[in-house]
Amino acid sequence: MSKMSLGSHPYLLGFEQLERLLERSAKSGNEGYPPFNIEQTSENSYRITLAVAGFAENELAITVEDRQLVIRGRQGEDGDGRIFLHRGIAARQFQRSFVLAEGVEVGEAMMENGLLHVDLSRAEPERVVQRISIRKG
Repeated sequence: MSKMSLGSHPYLLGFEQLERLLERSAKSGNEGYPPFNIEQTSENSYRITLAVAGFAENELAITVEDRQLVIRGRQGEDGDGRIFLHRGIAARQFQRSFVLAEGVEVGEAMMENGLLHVDLSRAEPERVVQRISIRKG
């Protein structure tokens, strides 16, 4: 028995891009750092919250690349000569990626108490009924 993909199913036309998005999100390889929440704040809006304690706003970058929200963090080097006997607070770079559905737009980003909030919204799709005329052959 062979595995059927979305692109080859006879009733799903034009879904090849969705299949590529699913493959890309499965391959993103996001580890567990930094931890994050995704919440639905209304019927058409969402909020992604990342725990980024220790990062300043200028050490974070938020971009949208090919329908993918990418959040990167890179801390500067500690150049003040401190000697750590134990270093349990993570000071490493990270990249988190989230695939966005068609029509989902990134809104405001805000830092608050070591948490980075990124708001997303989805526009209401227009319901259009189109009548196709049949011409005589």
